Amino acid sequence: MKTLVVALSLSLASTVTLAATDQNAPPVTQYEYGVHLDIARVVQMTDLTTFCGVGPARMTYEDSQMQTKTVEYLVWGTGCKNDY
Repeated sequence: MKTLVVALSLSLASTVTLAATDQNAPPVTQYEYGVHLDIARVVQMTDLTTFCGVGPARMTYEDSQMQTKTVEYLVWGTGCKNDY
């Protein structure tokens, strides 16, 4: 019984932590061809070596107003073996 209570407590704590982290994240904008991006500094990018083929990637950046933004786009992953 104690194991169940501890497991539920840890589960609740991790859920609260994820919810708090998610509130601080900037909203994700879907990139469309031709949209001008005001990028002053790249903060984080998806690691493209973790998948092969076309998949979603995200880039978090600061614009010239120092506001943090995230854009999601499709990209060809570089984790392919034998270049295909």
